[in-house]
Amino acid sequence: MNAQALPTRAQADKEFCWHLEDIFATDAAWEDDYRQTQTRMQAFAQHKGTLGQSPGHLQAVLDEMTQLLWQSERLYVYARMRRDEDNANAFYQALADRAASLSVALGGELAFVEPEILSIDADVLAAWQRGAEGLAPYRYYLDTVARRRAHTLDAQQERLLAMAGELGEAPHTIFSMLNDADLTFPTILGEDGQPVQITHGRYIPLMESRDRRVRQAAYEGLYATFASFRNTLAAAYAASVKKDIFFARTHNFPSALQASLEDDAVPVAVYDALIDAVRDRLPALYRYMDIRRRALGVDELRLYDIYTPIVQDVDVRYTYAQAQDVVRRGLSALGQDYIDTMMHGIRQGGWVDVYENQNKTSGAYSWGVWGTHPYVLLNWNDTLDNTFTLAHELGHAMHTHLADSSQTFLNSQYPLILAEVASTTNEILLANHLLRTLTDKRQRLLLLNYMLEQIRTTVIRQTMFAEFEKKTHALAEDGQALTPESLSALYRQLVEDYFGPGVVADDHIAMEWARIPHFYRAFYVYKYAVGFSAALAFADMVQSGADGRERYLDFLRSGGSDYPLELLKKAGVDLSQPDTVAHCLDYFARLVEEFESLMD
Repeated sequence: MNAQALPTRAQADKEFCWHLEDIFATDAAWEDDYRQTQTRMQAFAQHKGTLGQSPGHLQAVLDEMTQLLWQSERLYVYARMRRDEDNANAFYQALADRAASLSVALGGELAFVEPEILSIDADVLAAWQRGAEGLAPYRYYLDTVARRRAHTLDAQQERLLAMAGELGEAPHTIFSMLNDADLTFPTILGEDGQPVQITHGRYIPLMESRDRRVRQAAYEGLYATFASFRNTLAAAYAASVKKDIFFARTHNFPSALQASLEDDAVPVAVYDALIDAVRDRLPALYRYMDIRRRALGVDELRLYDIYTPIVQDVDVRYTYAQAQDVVRRGLSALGQDYIDTMMHGIRQGGWVDVYENQNKTSGAYSWGVWGTHPYVLLNWNDTLDNTFTLAHELGHAMHTHLADSSQTFLNSQYPLILAEVASTTNEILLANHLLRTLTDKRQRLLLLNYMLEQIRTTVIRQTMFAEFEKKTHALAEDGQALTPESLSALYRQLVEDYFGPGVVADDHIAMEWARIPHFYRAFYVYKYAVGFSAALAFADMVQSGADGRERYLDFLRSGGSDYPLELLKKAGVDLSQPDTVAHCLDYFARLVEEFESLMD
């Protein structure tokens, strides 16, 4: 369908649109709240130098800070989601920009809080927490602040660093402008022999083509374009790495990796153990790649062969109405309360924005703000992938709903390392349901292939990315330059290691580092890998019976009320041990074995 055939936002069927008026009834109400937040933010400065007066006063200041954070988030979420409905709408573009600026300004105004808390004697603060009931909701927050004692500077220094945050965004901004706006990719001949220009959006569909000539042309055209800007891209990435090192050293961390992991209290050993566990079990991936080579009938597998479907001439399709029913049945092990709440949100609650319209943000996500309900953005098509996307985003939404219903605003905010657990658990439960109910051999192959690709891309590929980030930061911390040549050599070696001798790594794939936006948010891709591993453990737990289900639901209700590894451990998933990741990779190996047996 071309863009002209899409409805405008005004023409979109309201039955399938989310209800953002549940956040702000009108744009005028947003303006009123914006002005009020500005006023309260400016008045917050009066608390400077007062936090150590008494436990009651500290509580009052934290209450005010929390209210400001919530109001700022509420303003931003509403404005951004309104903009996402129609990115060409100048009014909501402006609202989103104003909300983002307000959030940055608020960070500067609040910068004195943590240094002042740390200026309170540790024993005095501990006594206040034991004796003041009003500080109980801030236990985890105060504990995380105390953990950062050795890494927190004085108020003026922290304010300067907060103000420098926008400068720190420059490498990512430069990359985004080059990648999203300035790069022009070549035109190739498509399957029908007609010219088609390579774009970011068309690249994967072209790589999925059954015509190997098309795949190769798209692959070489994309990476040749990135290679033509290798010096600029290397400079941007090197600046991003140096930025990470600067902020880590400024806050007295021995490495950028440790600084990044500290927020979640994750030991470096967990990061290293993930890499070790994946590397130890790479032969299962080598076997899967050889199955792909044989299925495609090629003598040697190239990197442009790894996306094209190897299960062909079979399709599993669901309308949106059918997908809701499939997801409901697939997630039934989560209990009736979970299902009833989820289905109400979909059908009556205004949670989901379903269909594409002109200028709507592409893809899918779940978002929302404490005090209302979660939201899900889709761009629905009747495919199996979209059905899994629905289950995935509803996992996020229900995590948010249960956390918001059980926790205060601050304690409901679960971190990224936990964010993908609930969504992926839903996908695994749905896959298990479909594997139990689909009897057609080729449909089962399609589903097995889907799950294999999920683990390959979410666990194995992200771990390769994580190892690249670890190595590049270590090189820079050791004083070595990150040049186009050194980055490409490092990346090519990782591709050879992870894909094995049965896949040809060439000069083109050596440039892949240059096109990965995640690398400008260092050391978070590993969270996808450990999150998927934890989700598989939870799916097994949920399907084991009522006790396992309740432990999992209690985990969802806990939100961000404790350190991530502690919340997982309480629920029965211990990421400090290698078993969880190993179990996931052993599951991958079993899927490979079943897939190969059905392919014969």
